Amino acid sequence: MEITYIGHSCFKIKGKEATLMIDPYDPSIGYKMPKSEADILLVTHQHPDHNNISAVNNYKLLIDGPGEYETKGTFIHGIQTFHDDKQGEERGKQTIYEIDFEGINIVHLGDLGHELPKDTLEKISKVDVLMIPGGGFYTINAKTAAKVISSLEPGYVIPMHYKDEGYTGSEEVDNLSKFLDEMGLDEKTVRKEDKLKLSSKSDIPEETEVIVLNPSH
Repeated sequence: MEITYIGHSCFKIKGKEATLMIDPYDPSIGYKMPKSEADILLVTHQHPDHNNISAVNNYKLLIDGPGEYETKGTFIHGIQTFHDDKQGEERGKQTIYEIDFEGINIVHLGDLGHELPKDTLEKISKVDVLMIPGGGFYTINAKTAAKVISSLEPGYVIPMHYKDEGYTGSEEVDNLSKFLDEMGLDEKTVRKEDKLKLSSKSDIPEETEVIVLNPSH
């Protein structure tokens, strides 16, 4: 499979039997959203920077909330969480997705706004690839992201939802370097790739490794 970071919280996951997209964004945030095709489309919550479904063509299944789903050999578990640390009082509910895609367990945390409670952690299997926000303000910040990573102990960590070149959202959103600093990494030496290519679970590192995917928007 190939995992491509489009930008913001949007990813494209392409396998042998299916292509999946998560959280296509509206270009009002400053990034161009390329026209795309996918079999499965996931939306974590109904905000314009995550639910631009018109940018994705020919999808057979749209998933936009909690539940269990199966199609084309892909198993998806949506788990309700909150967009803030006040039980949704400020920004409402949102869904994190656990995706069993060709035998690799991928978790996309959407706009998570809090640490994961024990009952949520118990619902999630061993995470091979974790897509986690870390820019703060709208989501968890770098410090909380590091705690969430520690609680999940994933193989690969892919940061998302941080301030990048061209971003026109809140100035209070942090850039990538703050997340990397919290993880004890240097932006100049951290592993960077255009795509993450995985063949099987044997490609997943035993110790957590952060990989920065270059946005393709």
